[in-house]
Amino acid sequence: MPPPSRRAALLLAALAGGAMPLAYAPFGWWPVAWLALAALFALGRVVSAREAAGCGFAFGLGWFGGGVHWIFISCHRYGNMDVASATACTALLVAYLALFPALALYAARRLGGAFLLAAPGAFGLAEWLRSWLLTGFPWLAPGYSQIDGPLGAYAPLAGVAGVGLALTAVAAALVALVQSPRKPGPALLTLALIGGGALSLQGRDWSTPAGPALDIALLQGNVEQQMKWDPAHFEATLARYLDLTAAQRGADVVIWPENAIPALPSEVPDGYFDAVRAAAGRSAVLIGMPTGARDGPYYNAIAQITAPGGEYRKRHLVPFGEYVPLKRQIGPLLDVLAVPMSDFASGGAGQALLKVAGNPVAASVCYEILFPQEVRAGAAAGWLVNVSNDAWFGDSIAPPQHLDIARMRARELARPIARATNTGITAVIDARGRVTARAAPFTVTALRGQIVPQRGLTPFARYGEAPVIVLCVALCALAWRRTRQKTTPIAG
Repeated sequence: MPPPSRRAALLLAALAGGAMPLAYAPFGWWPVAWLALAALFALGRVVSAREAAGCGFAFGLGWFGGGVHWIFISCHRYGNMDVASATACTALLVAYLALFPALALYAARRLGGAFLLAAPGAFGLAEWLRSWLLTGFPWLAPGYSQIDGPLGAYAPLAGVAGVGLALTAVAAALVALVQSPRKPGPALLTLALIGGGALSLQGRDWSTPAGPALDIALLQGNVEQQMKWDPAHFEATLARYLDLTAAQRGADVVIWPENAIPALPSEVPDGYFDAVRAAAGRSAVLIGMPTGARDGPYYNAIAQITAPGGEYRKRHLVPFGEYVPLKRQIGPLLDVLAVPMSDFASGGAGQALLKVAGNPVAASVCYEILFPQEVRAGAAAGWLVNVSNDAWFGDSIAPPQHLDIARMRARELARPIARATNTGITAVIDARGRVTARAAPFTVTALRGQIVPQRGLTPFARYGEAPVIVLCVALCALAWRRTRQKTTPIAG
């Protein structure tokens, strides 16, 4: 079968990429990712390296254009940008993200004839690069599309990167079956090994209970983003959370969302925290709020205002949202674009775990839940807390995507997660990544659920992503070696 024309190849790649978001929340049609990636690999295998890069870029434009278009909402509706500036920022981000599948397909094609061996390895390395370059933005990593599919069982073993590698290997094997039907052995063996491994891992418990279940109350204040930092609504916000807390008396732990109090502790009225403690009774209370001083470093934090106290300070800040890279050089330009500014300081690595209701607890704030290596630092905790303000996303596909990212962290570490958000999706997630309680979005409510603290480390908790990265390098090296063996004349 002759290769398609350049224009046809780009169109097919863009259509395949445009289908990819259907594999993620809120749709959850996980087999779509198998077929979309298989279509991309089928195209990449029959065109030149340069054309393969173009196909990867077109795929990425469809993938991320459809999957992270909500960035426009964050910039325009809530970030005070005009339509043109918000469109430009969204387009630039989508184009930047599309460079990674382009790089992966180009590298796989350059490695030569063993494309279906190199493609999963190159794709895995490109995704690893995307997870940390320029502070990283691993939203819509391929593995998240499989959170409810059979390949999701690999999460405790190898993390979302391992799930993604299994996914791309399956896609490559499907291409091999179609394009090389006379030699189906390697492809069938690949599918059998990956499928058999997934089946053997299904239903396995990677941790054991470390104590009795805790009754958790997660507060969802549903404060509109336009009102959140408006001084005119400050007292009403404080009163709302105080009333919600008082109604949860008897819970073991009460958790407020990110920046539920939109002010530093020194700016909160005298006696307010005492009133919260009195309303909570015996409950431990965790509050998302800025901490520090107005004239010194201040942090996006989770503060425990009941004994034994303590706080977690967000360490992985959002560029241009919570801090400004190269502020001296580009700050004036961003002022012109009306980008909302913050100047939070990073809490840094190595922070002690919180002690909540007698259990060590690892905390993360909003965006941090995207980074498995950082959340993994708290793997010794009995359970995890994540607070967020997804009001920035509006009524888009982003909040369900964000929830599935948190679910993947639960599966990777075999730890339950209590997730409190301002507008939704507030949820309780068990150690297998299943949502056991969920609040309706855009409602003022307190979600009650149970968390069972866990002990025991998964393989991912012990070794992280390093084995997957090594395997990706090995696949690329093996592809290069096989290509060299085919092209190097035999002496004599």
